[in-house]
Amino acid sequence: MSIALSSAFDYRIHYKETGIVWKLSTFFLEHIPFDKESLVFYCIGTDRSTGDALGPLTGSHLSESLIFPFPVVGTLENPLHALNLQENLDKTESAHPSPFIVAIDACLGKSESIGHLLFQNGPLYPGKAVGKELPPVGDLSIKGVVNISGFMEHAVLQSTRLHLSFEMSRIIARALQLAYGRYSM
Repeated sequence: MSIALSSAFDYRIHYKETGIVWKLSTFFLEHIPFDKESLVFYCIGTDRSTGDALGPLTGSHLSESLIFPFPVVGTLENPLHALNLQENLDKTESAHPSPFIVAIDACLGKSESIGHLLFQNGPLYPGKAVGKELPPVGDLSIKGVVNISGFMEHAVLQSTRLHLSFEMSRIIARALQLAYGRYSM
């Protein structure tokens, strides 16, 4: 769970926007090297908090897909979180020479940003919203603004509607699958 810094993002779009899956797949085609052998998806978060479940939900959707061939780290069954992040980064580094990591995480932001998906070239900083110091992750960052920041972040995460995290994760996963399918053609 990180905090959205509005000016730092290359692209932002609301998850209910018309044509969202196609628009995101086009963005992904332009920014994700699907031809790279060491492409890995890091889906950060926990299944113990509805507000922080965006990453594991996305990871579960991707890992269950028969048409998505890339390694996915972080699912509902095996979440990628603060306690195992560094260990997984080390494993990825040893298994994949110079990997390209797409990092996916939930974040908190302004009330008018809830429901927005934010993308930037470069890493995200997991745990920032709840005051944790974790290593930066990713060559491309995908964040979903699930609730407001600024006050009692742990309570805010616990009271976030699961429906929002679920819908946003489904859209991210479908767009990634479509982007790979378009790339493969």
